Amino acid sequence: MTDYLRSSRVALALASPEHDNELLLVNDRFCALTGFVSDEVIGRNCRFLQRDADNPEARARIHRFLEEERDPSVRTEIVNFRKDGTPFVNLLFMSKLKTRNGAPRMLFASQFDISRSRPEMLADYDEKLAQTLRNMAPILSESGIIMEGSLMTIANSASTIAQAKLLLSTLDDTAPLA
Repeated sequence: MTDYLRSSRVALALASPEHDNELLLVNDRFCALTGFVSDEVIGRNCRFLQRDADNPEARARIHRFLEEERDPSVRTEIVNFRKDGTPFVNLLFMSKLKTRNGAPRMLFASQFDISRSRPEMLADYDEKLAQTLRNMAPILSESGIIMEGSLMTIANSASTIAQAKLLLSTLDDTAPLA
């Protein structure tokens, strides 16, 4: 499974379902998106990517996902920052990976920069993510792991890009002048 995740064409991360949800694995696409190398992020919670951004709706959705057994997955836009300080709107998808007896094993996450995306790019990402999830199902099953949630959480929407552009414009308006 690790090899498959590392070679995926979408930005992916695995995190612990316990303690502070520390990152266990990130792939090269995640590193390219954020500007961080894996050694800089492994063992940390992804919230450091938010810096001081105000993400109340996204944070509430993520917390509900983490705390509620009946929320198997979440998809939300959240403002993140690259290592160089550049803000971007991250379309975050998270799902719970559990053992067959229901014990949490890991958290699966995918990230996509929708800040300046076009609808066809989001559609391509959605298809790549859906294919990744379909391909992971048998690999996970062999390890006795089940991915909760469904592909229904992945829904292409032009409104998602419009919301991201609005979020980014508010960031651009409040960015300090050099």
